[in-house]
Amino acid sequence: MNTDQQVTLTPDSLPVQHDHEAKLTPLEILNNAVEDGASMEIVERLMTLHERWEANQGRKAFDNAIADAKEKIPPIIKNRTVDFSSNKGRTHYKFEDLAGIERTITPILSQFGLSYRFKTNDANGSVSVTCVLSHREGHSEETTLTAGHDKSGNKNSIQAIGSTITYLQRYTLKAALGLSASADDDAEKSELTAEDAQTIGDAHLQNLRRELADLGGDEAGFCEYLKVDRLEDLPAGRFGDACTALTIKRGQMSSKENLGEAA
Repeated sequence: MNTDQQVTLTPDSLPVQHDHEAKLTPLEILNNAVEDGASMEIVERLMTLHERWEANQGRKAFDNAIADAKEKIPPIIKNRTVDFSSNKGRTHYKFEDLAGIERTITPILSQFGLSYRFKTNDANGSVSVTCVLSHREGHSEETTLTAGHDKSGNKNSIQAIGSTITYLQRYTLKAALGLSASADDDAEKSELTAEDAQTIGDAHLQNLRRELADLGGDEAGFCEYLKVDRLEDLPAGRFGDACTALTIKRGQMSSKENLGEAA
């Protein structure tokens, strides 16, 4: 044997085995594959694996952040009062405005890397508002509600759209965060009777019926859930509650469909 080519192995010359090497991330596996000259097919598969892994990690981080934030979010205080009379009688209830909700939740959401924004669309006399709730690691979820232009009072056409947008921003934000509907009763029953509560208008009524039909729901059962004899009797202040209930129902149906596909 040529002693010039002889290699002596010592403990110091052996490769060091790190504990983390047994738990390589998909990105590390991908980088190693590229360095080793892996084929394009293998690289593409590893890239897909890496994207799925990142999406899953982002969803977990989002869920954890929501859980942590909800532990610290206090009850939302109703800081505004509506009190007026019309040909339908007296309307009197309290509610929390968007600014009040934001003052309460924004610092807490920011603490856990969460933020939100709104997307709007106006078409055929109806406004759709989507609340996009996002986490700093990339995962986001959307909650959408639709309602007709709020033509109550003496609002002009622009004010009617703006009023509906603000209204839906409140409810989509609360629905996205899963805030309790029981703490969200705009029409306080202790102060309202069936005679002095202003009911929802035709536009809101048709919107609820359309959404209910899309979900294959039963109007009689929905009325029983809302504790009203007819959908037409729903107080205007509880329209948001009805929309939230339908949004939750749609989410439940979507979850079941996803589980069915996974099976």
